[in-house]
Amino acid sequence: MNDESDGKHGVQSLEIGMGILRAMVNGQRSMMLKEIAAAADMPASKAHRYLVSLIRAGLVEQDPMSSRYDLGPFAMNIGLVALDRLDRVRLGLNVIAEMRDEINQTTALAVWGDKGPVIVRWERPRRPITVNVITGTVLDMLSSATGRVFAAWLPKKTVAPLIAAEIKAGDVPPDLKTKAGVEAMLAEVRRDGFATTNGFHRVPGVEAVAAPVFNFKNEITMTVLVVGVQGMFDVSADSEAVTSLKRHAEALSLRLGMHGEPKVPT
Repeated sequence: MNDESDGKHGVQSLEIGMGILRAMVNGQRSMMLKEIAAAADMPASKAHRYLVSLIRAGLVEQDPMSSRYDLGPFAMNIGLVALDRLDRVRLGLNVIAEMRDEINQTTALAVWGDKGPVIVRWERPRRPITVNVITGTVLDMLSSATGRVFAAWLPKKTVAPLIAAEIKAGDVPPDLKTKAGVEAMLAEVRRDGFATTNGFHRVPGVEAVAAPVFNFKNEITMTVLVVGVQGMFDVSADSEAVTSLKRHAEALSLRLGMHGEPKVPT
């Protein structure tokens, strides 16, 4: 069997295991072995073998007193992460739409991807001259406002390789060509609670400002940003755009369960 054919067939044992988990989820309570086997439509001996593996993986746990099975800590974690990701994006989309209506500028939402910050959605304003943002665009760490925000609050081990690569390539603002310069900029972003491109954007004539959104762990989970035409777009700290941006980012953070101060990266 070739790789393509094998990929189409999938892994049967994994599908059976997922069937057991589905039966437990649908049961909506802890269950005995015979109940799980009946719900999954398989012999109890077979269900037991799968349950042993699922327990080892943390997806299932068994109460030693009652012998009942229930979802394990890893299954709970998967559910919480999935809920967090679903809610944050949905709520974020609402926020950038509200911001667009409020300040009549291009707004966008970005999350952290494998290669850096990624634009997941943007909203077009009602004005004759606008800046379009392409969904799926991966942003630079040092020449984008969003990249600077993520760099300011993500763990250093996560962002350091990307920052080092950009500095080595040389296409960065003059004051960010050294580690000391970068650290000073990130400290300023953490102090102000937002970042701008300060006239140095990868696309000439574009200016952007971004603010962090934190989750219930007080960790950055995404950014909201505003993009406009340089010279026609005020990104000073007390401007309408920045004031609106920070207010919406803070409200969304509270909605996602943030409490206390943001976690400072180490």
